[in-house]
Amino acid sequence: MTAAGRAIGFALGAALLFGLSTPAAKALLAVADPWLLAGLLYLGSGLGLCGVRMARRAAGRPPREAPLRREDLPWLAGAVVAGGGVGPVLLMFGLSGEAAARASLLLNLEGVLTALLAWWLFREHIDRRIALGMGLITAGGVVLAWQSGRGFALESSALLVAAACLAWAVDNNLTRKISGGDPTLIAAVKGGAAGAVNLTIAVVRGTPLPPVASVVSIAAVGFLGYGVSLVLFVRALRELGAARTGGYFSTAPFIGAVAAIATLGEPFTMRLMAGGAVMAAGVWLHVSERHEHQHVHEPFEHEHLHAHDAHHRHAHDSGTLASEPHSHRHAHAGLRHAHPHYPDLHHRHGHSDRPEPDDRP
Repeated sequence: MTAAGRAIGFALGAALLFGLSTPAAKALLAVADPWLLAGLLYLGSGLGLCGVRMARRAAGRPPREAPLRREDLPWLAGAVVAGGGVGPVLLMFGLSGEAAARASLLLNLEGVLTALLAWWLFREHIDRRIALGMGLITAGGVVLAWQSGRGFALESSALLVAAACLAWAVDNNLTRKISGGDPTLIAAVKGGAAGAVNLTIAVVRGTPLPPVASVVSIAAVGFLGYGVSLVLFVRALRELGAARTGGYFSTAPFIGAVAAIATLGEPFTMRLMAGGAVMAAGVWLHVSERHEHQHVHEPFEHEHLHAHDAHHRHAHDSGTLASEPHSHRHAHAGLRHAHPHYPDLHHRHGHSDRPEPDDRP
């Protein structure tokens, strides 16, 4: 399987886990305050991933991924605040007054906002197909917000879900800048730091802790739906870029909506079906994209986990691991060729329709 194929699998796996976590979080709101729930979910994510790293080391399997460097810390800090701190609190408060199925579909806005920020702030290339897909996903959100007799109306709970999508869109683009680093470490730091802060805020506010069994359940949902999901998402970002990864991840809301209807007994309405159908068309445009043209790779250096493919034909020092994949600082010579590609770590080049600066890590 190609690197892009594996990355698509990572993105869809991340979507599956996160999609299932939304109705699960809705059910857990019965035993935990929204702020407390957000903290416990992310703390469970961080502690669980720290446990995975410790178990690997104990088994003699140290991380092969590239470590985080000092220059990565501002991007990581911003991702922790936006995606680990602000986003989950907004979602939990939104879920407290919103049906899980409808909230799940509204989460499609995360992919749209991620792509818009990737194009506007980080100059990631977006073609007409991706733009049309974003338009359809947005239109689906409008269908969900349309109410008979009242026209377009968004309750405060839906606005909170949309605001959570914006926070995670910022997080996704900041994380893209450090996606060459160890994804388990990135997710563990984000979950541990943000979870501890939100849990502390909830306790200071006088929120009582739920029973131990409920805490364990919340931590398990956080580990899978936010921790493992984020690890897979970072691996996808590395190969696909923020906009395309967001497109594949947009399948998560459909998974969440179906799970909410099946497990929580929520009604299946015509408006839900229509909005979901329009959004599904937009997601299909994203996932069926093929981008190929003659492009130039300028010489540059960076570090990430890699195997020796067409983009990695370099010599090694005597101390470098011979087994693949491996991670070390390496140089790329100039290269001109054509092949299908995404805006991954090696394809963040300009396009004739919109000049883009070089922002490789």
